[in-house]
Amino acid sequence: MRLRPLTLVSVALLAAAVPLRAHVGSSDVFYEGNAGPYRLFVTVRVPQVIPGVAEIQVRSESNDVSQISVVVLTLTGPGSSLPPTPDMAQQSKNDPQFFAATLWLMESGALQVRVLADGAKGQAELSLPVPSFAQRTLPMQKSLGWLLFALMAFLAVGVVSIVGAGAREGNLEPGASPAPSNQRRARLIMVAAAVLVFAILYLGRAWWGAEARSYQRDVDFFKPPAAETSLLNGNHLVIRGKGQDPAWPDYVKMEELLPDHNHLMHLFLLGGPGLDRLWHLHPERIEGGAFAEDLPSMPTGHYQVFADIVDKSGYPWTLVGSIDLPQVTGKPLTGDDSSWSGAPLSAASADSTISQLPDGGRIVWERSAAPLKANVSLEFNFSVQDKDGNPVQDLQPYMGMAGHAEFVRSDFSVFAHIHPAGSVSMAALELAQAGLASDPPRAQDKMSMPMPASSSPLPPEVRFPYGFPQPGDYRIFVQIKRAGQVETGAFDAHVQ
Repeated sequence: MRLRPLTLVSVALLAAAVPLRAHVGSSDVFYEGNAGPYRLFVTVRVPQVIPGVAEIQVRSESNDVSQISVVVLTLTGPGSSLPPTPDMAQQSKNDPQFFAATLWLMESGALQVRVLADGAKGQAELSLPVPSFAQRTLPMQKSLGWLLFALMAFLAVGVVSIVGAGAREGNLEPGASPAPSNQRRARLIMVAAAVLVFAILYLGRAWWGAEARSYQRDVDFFKPPAAETSLLNGNHLVIRGKGQDPAWPDYVKMEELLPDHNHLMHLFLLGGPGLDRLWHLHPERIEGGAFAEDLPSMPTGHYQVFADIVDKSGYPWTLVGSIDLPQVTGKPLTGDDSSWSGAPLSAASADSTISQLPDGGRIVWERSAAPLKANVSLEFNFSVQDKDGNPVQDLQPYMGMAGHAEFVRSDFSVFAHIHPAGSVSMAALELAQAGLASDPPRAQDKMSMPMPASSSPLPPEVRFPYGFPQPGDYRIFVQIKRAGQVETGAFDAHVQ
């Protein structure tokens, strides 16, 4: 994985930035899990520039946590086992279960934030992976640019004038006039000084240009890679990843990806423009690092493509693309593959709370009446009911989790694949938890709720920690598994 720190001078002059639509518009990290006996909801708001300051928010489910401290490390490599002194989080005076801290993220790439909790039940810790990346920059404000240019010109002229005055009058007695030879010598020295000042400014500009290009390469490197797709023989879809930076394939080896939920790729095909169709598929890797999938039967249409992968360092990537498909006659869905179709998303359909399932059951979004707001950490609770309105008794793990969810903005600028543990990749989470001093994490520590034995049904509910990154209309797909069948519910939400 590419790790390139920038100088603090670069940060100071490149700090005017807007959020990049990388990782498909949702750069903040949300995680819910156990730190020993304490259940914590952690939010990491990734800074816009690297190095930069991340905001860490921790909420304890119980009131027996008295102290929280946080520290950042690399996810893998020697630095992952050598934590520096942790920073103490500030406990809210109004809400003692809420803690806030800030951390400098000094590198781009796969990092981890380690949270140490202390309270009535002793000390404990958890670690969550954090993808750290520089975001898009904006040009300097014109007014500030002209001000700095004027100051530079004033200082440059001042330096040349001072040097000339010193050469012309430095050795004169008080009140004496400079000789013509002194004036000629002063002019020559002023010309030399002007050339030197110009050279210094030119080299400074060249240095700054090199820093800016280096920074932009980092920005481009971490932009969502392109999903290059081709359809062969009517239903054989091939997907190749292409980074926005030419160096991307040198660092991200498609032959060395980490399996996430037992799959190297999670492919989502979303019908556009109304988000009225969804396919969640799992292509297999083929020769050359590409992936291939024999598509199920699909109608003609334009589809947005999102493909989740995790590289060997634990950094998650989402390949982004689109494809126009003809009518596809393909194989039936099997295994973990699933599909959904319904009415298009519209402003009139926003804020739906009930989604009917094909077997007559339904998923109910247990949300408050308060308006949904962007950049607020939330917990999305869903209950699953049978056709009589009773809690189901046949909910099963779906790829090792109580459920999966996809949050998609109407214009496809936001796509987030969320688990009960949050927005983190489970493959990266395993790397982060493996470095803790305590015993390796148990399966239930990765879930939003305890996972009973495989022969027992799950509780009839699932929840997801997440926060909408920007206002707009969203469709939330909730995927569960009942009696061996994957079922999908869809909910619409308007975010202020």
